[in-house]
Amino acid sequence: MSSRFAMGFIALLAAGSVNAAADGAPVDPAAGYPARPIRMIVPFPPGGSNDIMGRYFGNYLTERLDRQVVMDNRAGADGIIGTEIVARSQPDGYTLLVASAAHAVNGGTRKLPYDPLDSFAWIGMLGLGPSVLSVHAVLPANSVRDLLALGKANPGKFVLSTSGGYAQFSAELFHHMSGLKLIVVVYKGGFPALLDAMAGQAQLNIGSLIQTLPHMNSGKIRALATTGSRRSAAAPDLPTIAEAGVPGYEANNWWAVGAPAGIAAGIVNKLNLEIARYSKLPETLKRYEAEGVEAEIRTPDEVRKLLPVEMAKWANVAKVANIRGQ
Repeated sequence: MSSRFAMGFIALLAAGSVNAAADGAPVDPAAGYPARPIRMIVPFPPGGSNDIMGRYFGNYLTERLDRQVVMDNRAGADGIIGTEIVARSQPDGYTLLVASAAHAVNGGTRKLPYDPLDSFAWIGMLGLGPSVLSVHAVLPANSVRDLLALGKANPGKFVLSTSGGYAQFSAELFHHMSGLKLIVVVYKGGFPALLDAMAGQAQLNIGSLIQTLPHMNSGKIRALATTGSRRSAAAPDLPTIAEAGVPGYEANNWWAVGAPAGIAAGIVNKLNLEIARYSKLPETLKRYEAEGVEAEIRTPDEVRKLLPVEMAKWANVAKVANIRGQ
């Protein structure tokens, strides 16, 4: 055997391409994983929540697994372009997806070039993050109940600003469940939507907690409640919308790690254990609190069971709000 051939054969073994040992016994694909860099696809531009959450975890994995985790931003079509790349990749553990609530929104409201459930295996969840319902500081509403009374007395007069995707659906869910007649205006980004609410061009805003936090004490915007199922550690004095006057309302953004369907169970388990460890680290919890995120440890099966529920929820919102998928 030539030295060149021997080196190539060893490389195949390291990459997991050989599935049986010399004696015919099967080789655990996770045993030598990872043998090369891992590509983690973020289906949104740099600087967004998917990108931030993915980079935090990717940096952790790079140190833990002693293999470079390369972040690859493939933005476009509300996350569909990057997600499709993962769906069509080899299920070998070397292409991962940073998904969020947008995955369920797209799955429930649009025709997709992949199956939002069956095209993927889910590794685990990184965390949950609520948005914030806030109002222009001049508006005489110091609570959600004040806002409900004011809005019902002024039907069709108040503008609710928000960005597209998950944020838009969160806003439309509030619009529907509150019983108010609002004008929902969708902006190209969350910050422009917040700026218009601060300037008084819009009276209400629903935007991410991390985006709103620095401005809550500016005197230009007044936060009333968060959109999650429980109060946020980053803003514990803010009630949830549900407890403040709209029972049953809940709209959490979430971030999870996925892979192409067919990935070996051993690799899934190995990465899921890393997510669980990462989510318990003091530095992770401290960083999450500053970002308005809460760690949420779930098994791959629990993440998969969440998706149909979320998809049905957002499909119903789209129907009620007459939002047409593309």
